[in-house]
Amino acid sequence: MGKFLSSIMPPSVSVADLPHPNKTSPWQVFLIFLRLGLTSFGGPVAHLGYFRQEFVNHRAWLSDRSYADLVALCQFLPGPASSQVGLALGLSRAGYAGALAAWCGFTLPSALALILFALGLTNYGDALPHGVLQGLKVVAVAVVAQAVWGMARSLCPDAPRLTLMVAAACVVVLVPATWIQVAVILVGGTLGLLVFKPERTAAHDPLPITVSPRAGTLWLALFFGLLLGLPVLASLFPGPVLTLIDSFYRAGSLVFGGGHVVLPLLQAEVVPGGHVNEAAFLAGYGAAQAVPGPLFTFAAFLGASMNQAPSGWTGGLLALLAIFLPSFLLVAGALPFWEKLRGMARTQAALMGVNAAVVGLLVAALYQPVWTSGILTPFDFALALLALAALMIWKLPPWLVVLACGAAGWLGGWIV
Repeated sequence: MGKFLSSIMPPSVSVADLPHPNKTSPWQVFLIFLRLGLTSFGGPVAHLGYFRQEFVNHRAWLSDRSYADLVALCQFLPGPASSQVGLALGLSRAGYAGALAAWCGFTLPSALALILFALGLTNYGDALPHGVLQGLKVVAVAVVAQAVWGMARSLCPDAPRLTLMVAAACVVVLVPATWIQVAVILVGGTLGLLVFKPERTAAHDPLPITVSPRAGTLWLALFFGLLLGLPVLASLFPGPVLTLIDSFYRAGSLVFGGGHVVLPLLQAEVVPGGHVNEAAFLAGYGAAQAVPGPLFTFAAFLGASMNQAPSGWTGGLLALLAIFLPSFLLVAGALPFWEKLRGMARTQAALMGVNAAVVGLLVAALYQPVWTSGILTPFDFALALLALAALMIWKLPPWLVVLACGAAGWLGGWIV
């Protein structure tokens, strides 16, 4: 292992300079990430800021340039970037147990809150004040619009990528099927290879890698084996458990560009088949903005809201594990090869095309189901504009905007 690390590092850096992977116990890792999981509001960009403050500035687990490189790796991989950064940090400090501890601490607070919300909505939804659910659907419009704006500015800064984004949105809106979304991502990557020419990569510090190339190969093989094998198993042995695991694993495997992009993939998996009704889907997505931690815990809400077994706690936890499993496998599988992968211009060019295409997917989701289900009256439109201004202009915290929209929906139910 030492020889491998030495072979990939520049002469100025030695293996001894890297942090030792077992300096921190898994229990300590869990407690550190639990505090972050209880207090990290604001979405993935804010989470990465909290992580930098905690692990670079406060604890000095790694250098600023190593942290930037780790963020680049996790943005390159499909899945939730902030959660993957947390997994990699736990892995580098306490091995696989540390990765699991980091994930549990950062993820479980919001997942448990959303499962409880789902159970309350299922069992006591009629007791909610009139209009509250509509307010939650309206705030989802503002949140997705903010995500579209921010992602388009950073991932589609030129005419070719804007064109690819618009084309992807048009295709997905006109042909709303899961396989079309996957096809759009693949076509985006192919066009990226042909059209884009990325800039040279900046200088960096090597990451504290704790996974051998052989183990990384096995993790990647397991990732692709499940991605290809779960649909086959679900068709050969039809049943709600395998279907749920297949749907959420596939969604977690194909999300590029941030947690919000999981919205169209999950909607295509659970709403058309009647597993979760559209009103509950959007209400849960709105509620997910009010809790700390990763947006992918929205999967726990959906699993707990299923109209057939597994649902409740079983469904919520199964969906949660299934959607995050690809992140475990990809982080552990890609870390040993990142030093070579990061410098490949063709890989970066393909990623530029993929990112533009997934912004198009999110634009399509902003229209269907978010806009078509959330904006039903002029009052809804006005409330969505106010929520968008609160998020983008007045910079109010998302949880406060969610609560305000729920209250405004309740008042609007009496006024309108």
